[in-house]
Amino acid sequence: MAGETTRGLTPEFYRARMARGLRTRGIDAAVCEVMGRVPRHVFAAAGWDLEQAYADITLPIGHGQTISQPYVVARMSELLLEGSDRRSVLEVGTGCGYQTAVLAGLCERVYSLERIAALADSARARLRELGLLRVHTKHGDGFAGWPQQAPFDGILVTAAAAQVPPELLAQLRVGGRLVMPVGPPGHQELLTVDRQDADTLRVGRFDAVTFVPLLPELD
Repeated sequence: MAGETTRGLTPEFYRARMARGLRTRGIDAAVCEVMGRVPRHVFAAAGWDLEQAYADITLPIGHGQTISQPYVVARMSELLLEGSDRRSVLEVGTGCGYQTAVLAGLCERVYSLERIAALADSARARLRELGLLRVHTKHGDGFAGWPQQAPFDGILVTAAAAQVPPELLAQLRVGGRLVMPVGPPGHQELLTVDRQDADTLRVGRFDAVTFVPLLPELD
């Protein structure tokens, strides 16, 4: 079961091994350090042992959703932070809360939206248990963002859409960056959008990825 030792090895052992692997793949040292501290096994669904919980694989978390593989979590976090501090960050798609916890170790304030109430509730409880008090969660529509807390220095979307929702771009501060997977199933890629001034956006295209779709309906 998740949280138990496997063949006498501890969660700390597996976290350190995972972080070393990410570093050898070129992930930023600060991101690797945080991911070496966040207990991924706590966020994994029951039934996965420690080796599986820290393997570089996607895991189901119920409700048709997944927890992204560690490399993708690290890569998206790295892209979000590249070149600038991100004090106030919006995450669209809380899921189990693992990416949220990683962002909390890298940013001053994290606001996270989840459209599935059961996931939002369980993630909120898990994040509080870990003492991550700078994280604010909400059951809401990711397409709409969180205008009451905008503008944001960074926005990270953990589900894919055909294009970046304009409501999210409107909540991005000048100098801010949005990271999200864009494209149809089988042809998604990580996109970055930097707001250079009130009217100018710069787009970057990066790794091929596979994500669940971004949906508007609340559940």
